[in-house]
Amino acid sequence: MATATIRPLPLPFSNRIVPVNAAPRDFDPEGDLPEGFLAFLAPLHAAITLRQRALVARRENTLAEAHAGKLPSYVPPSVATMSSWKIELPAWCADQRNQMTGPADDAELVVKMVNSGAPGVMLDLEDSTANTWEHNAQGIKNIHEALAGQLTYFDRKRNNTVAIHPGSTVIFTRPRGLHLHQAGVLRGELLPASVFDVAMVAYQLDFNALKHPLCIYIPKSESADEALWWRDLFQMVALLKGLPKNAIKCMALVESHPLAFQMEEFAWNLREHIVGLNLGRWDYMASLIHFNLEDPEWVLPDRNTIPHNVAFFQNLRNLIPEICHKHGMLAIGGMTALYPSREDPELNRRALKVLAGDKKNESNSLMDGAWTGHPDQNEIAVSQFPAPNQLQARPVNANTHPDLRPLPEGVGKRTLAGTRRAIGTVIRYRNGVLRGKGASLLDGYMEDLATDRIYRLMIAQRIRHSRQAEILDDSGTAVAHTPELISRLFDEELDRLLQEQKSDDPQTAATLREARRISEEMIRREEFDPR
Repeated sequence: MATATIRPLPLPFSNRIVPVNAAPRDFDPEGDLPEGFLAFLAPLHAAITLRQRALVARRENTLAEAHAGKLPSYVPPSVATMSSWKIELPAWCADQRNQMTGPADDAELVVKMVNSGAPGVMLDLEDSTANTWEHNAQGIKNIHEALAGQLTYFDRKRNNTVAIHPGSTVIFTRPRGLHLHQAGVLRGELLPASVFDVAMVAYQLDFNALKHPLCIYIPKSESADEALWWRDLFQMVALLKGLPKNAIKCMALVESHPLAFQMEEFAWNLREHIVGLNLGRWDYMASLIHFNLEDPEWVLPDRNTIPHNVAFFQNLRNLIPEICHKHGMLAIGGMTALYPSREDPELNRRALKVLAGDKKNESNSLMDGAWTGHPDQNEIAVSQFPAPNQLQARPVNANTHPDLRPLPEGVGKRTLAGTRRAIGTVIRYRNGVLRGKGASLLDGYMEDLATDRIYRLMIAQRIRHSRQAEILDDSGTAVAHTPELISRLFDEELDRLLQEQKSDDPQTAATLREARRISEEMIRREEFDPR
């Protein structure tokens, strides 16, 4: 079968610390992929791969401009912002007061999330799933079975098989972002990972048997033009499946600083598909740091001392519902990272109290729902919202162009202990990734790639602006964050983690050492893209 030939990417993938996802060496695309899939994939690849590369290059240019002083800003008025267009929100997703999210490759968690009673569940192939062939393939398999209501897991404690219960929960799929690539499927070529994921999910689905349309959660977008790329991907897939062009629906995460200024234009470009926007606040924080990396006034406090209603979050949190409700779309709030615990009553009490306050704030901001990651959070999250949605609510005299870069003044603390915690977290997170886990419960917080990016960027900020930013030790003395200090802290945190290991397995120690090496090297080489 002939496939379109795309020139190799002009990017030094061989020099990247984190490799591109590739199929196994003994993988045979013709024999190991579903029959007919390559013929389904080929026209998608031919039509939009080069466009993907152009959009990735534009991202790099936008970031370079920001570092040179030209920061993102609002765009001129357009039909997207000046006309009275509205989507028709489908009844099947009108109530999304809580969307449970988690890695698609974990069948037990997927079943528990769907059975939790949450109005929505997002099955993730991106930040919380390790970006390897094995885990991506397992995630896609689980998504197919979950959408068909056939996914099960074996409960060892109760010695029985648990299946998905019939219900009205909406199941969303989050593919990998437009910026990521998949190798080993078309020989000698790189595919956009998004194309591979969406195509693999859609190709094997019986759309007529679904209880609701296939709904994709779009991650990591950085411009309104990228919405056109997703629109064309959805419509080409629908055409190849013999479906109406608007058969695939979507929600989209606002996870990058540039997109925050183009949300209305982004939604307009996807108006035949989109049902809502979501404030992906942890990735958004990482992006905000990345775009302001050259500014010493943007050296943030320790992450867990930043309140959830800090101005750079709150201004955006208030803007998203205004835009969404203007056009009949849902506005969904972000994840609360502090996790409940069934073993630690005090941690559980604190986690659920934080959750309630966080979601009440989102409800008061006129959001229609929230994200959570644990079944025990569902009831509390849902109860913070007064109705299935707040689409009719619009703030009086809304500011449609708020300041999205208010300086983080008067909040949190910048401490040496915070730097040390950040280093310990990135080592442990990367250790989890090397062991096939895209998300890990660390110190009571469920941490995924977004947290890893935040911490690596915070450390880089403190190094870059060590003379201007005051970081205090326990005695209140300022400590200059030199590269040498950071290396020493990495060594000390690695030693501590090695001492805490209860396993005599030499591979356990070797993996931790490799995690430490990769993490510091990514900071040193300023590799902060979400991958």
